[in-house]
Amino acid sequence: MSSSKLPDNLDPQKMASLKHWGELSDEIDVDHMLENVVVDCGWGRLIFGQTFEDPQELVRLLQHEQEGKRDLALYVRDPHVLISHAPQELFLDPSHTYRLILATADLNLPNSKGFTIESIQHVREGIEANSILAQHGMIRVSRSFYHRCIESKIVHILVAKDNKTGNVIGVATGIDHQKAINDPDNGSSIWSVAVDTNSPYPGVGESIVLEMSKLFKDQGRDFLDLSVFHDNQQAIDLYEKLGFEKIPVYCLKHKNCFNEKLFSGPQPEDKLNVYARIIVDEARRRGILVDIIDSANGYFNLAFGGRSVTCRESLSELTSAIAMSRCQDKSITLKILKEASLLVPEQINAADPQKVKQFLKHHKRVVVKPDVGEQGQHVLVDLSTISEVMEGVNRIPAPPQKILVEQLVSGFDLRIIVIDYEVVAAALRMPPSITGDGRHTVRQLIEKQSRRRASATDGESQIPIDEETLRCVQQSGYKIDSVLSLETTIQVRKTANLHTGGIIQDVTHRLHPKLSKAAVTGAMALNIPVVGFDFMVPDVEGSDYFIIEANERPGLANHEPQPTAERFVDLLFPQTKPLGNSCLEPVQ
Repeated sequence: MSSSKLPDNLDPQKMASLKHWGELSDEIDVDHMLENVVVDCGWGRLIFGQTFEDPQELVRLLQHEQEGKRDLALYVRDPHVLISHAPQELFLDPSHTYRLILATADLNLPNSKGFTIESIQHVREGIEANSILAQHGMIRVSRSFYHRCIESKIVHILVAKDNKTGNVIGVATGIDHQKAINDPDNGSSIWSVAVDTNSPYPGVGESIVLEMSKLFKDQGRDFLDLSVFHDNQQAIDLYEKLGFEKIPVYCLKHKNCFNEKLFSGPQPEDKLNVYARIIVDEARRRGILVDIIDSANGYFNLAFGGRSVTCRESLSELTSAIAMSRCQDKSITLKILKEASLLVPEQINAADPQKVKQFLKHHKRVVVKPDVGEQGQHVLVDLSTISEVMEGVNRIPAPPQKILVEQLVSGFDLRIIVIDYEVVAAALRMPPSITGDGRHTVRQLIEKQSRRRASATDGESQIPIDEETLRCVQQSGYKIDSVLSLETTIQVRKTANLHTGGIIQDVTHRLHPKLSKAAVTGAMALNIPVVGFDFMVPDVEGSDYFIIEANERPGLANHEPQPTAERFVDLLFPQTKPLGNSCLEPVQ
């Protein structure tokens, strides 16, 4: 791998000795540890601190980090001394280093056949892995890097692939220290362990770590190191269960926009939910003043150049009260969209039981939901008998005239985000499901899946074990405490709402032009600058659709890596549109 351009103020003679991955031989034949070694990991450079005799040389290297990357120096000697050379630019990473002694570790994989772990074989697998990295706010990696890793003996990328779909659902990067630096300690390390938040299988992350451990053990390495944030208790518990032990090894990083939260201390926005924080973070990157008004409810004010806008997550003062009320009242929403010649399902209110019975007889299957509501609360889907419908009506805490009975439209649940009357993102939303491993009960699998969804969304998405979940489990022929057999998949909710555990798949680049046009037309009809439309479609690449609802405060964070927060801030403060943002990498 060729090195990046050397800064003018670095000593060329010293930098000539810098060893980069592409300059390292796969068969090192030297008696001593190499000097001044860095390994490109895709997201940035891993700098082997123990290979640097001159501390100032290591410091200068960190100071000249490539834009859009995250370098880190591990195994550094005297980190406090290094920081003293550039205290305004470097910081001690608040992570723990854990080590697994491979000779004594139990590396037996759990008995799960739903996925397979193997070395990366194709660049397209890396592109899928990038989507998983984006889910976790991690830097995506270039295609050329994945291509080089396929044959590398220094950098190893493992991917977990769903046996049913072939899709990548997990990824990790391993570094062979012996191949990289002729390591006298004969070690290795693992980085960027990430699992698809939509994966139905338990134990994917654990299996990837164990598989990487086996890989390096088979190559004769003595240990596997990893770094984990000090407050990531869920990950720490997993690693300690696998036999990792904390060691006194420290990591230095450069103060950049990606790392800001690690060195700036607690901020008021730390208490914001993920939907507000994604906007606040983008505003701060542009130098926009942020004033947190009510963190618990997501209210904040943004100010720049004499202009001030108050927001509640993606709802801003630019959305009128009329537009907001049109979206909140679902019957009014569909009435306006229908008048704009858009396709919407039929619906009636539940005030007249006889009309409800006739409506059900005509449509066979219906949805019952409150006229006003959000986050999928009290929405009951796929009701086919009058007793189910009336029971559903009675369960909703609203008078019958404020409860809707709606034609059930078959197809995929598609959310389209429109900002400033342009489509910015589109994603399929799927109800949560679980896949059995022959060991855990339905309840345990739901709880595991719910924890993964909560971890990925800062607690915003969880699967409740309530009457609706029990009904769905029973419809699938199981009880909540049944052990689900190996590779058996059941749906545990009928709705695809993210707040009740629904999963999301980006399909922006596959969207049919007619669906995009319908979404923009709907936004214009409602006269709303930011909106999320819920479509039901048989195929995202086809032109058929029904629009079910409009959300005046869509969750922009659900659509990463699409630039929803960027376009939202563009709308509020167009004068801050960046020509290029060094902290953002284009989607691969």
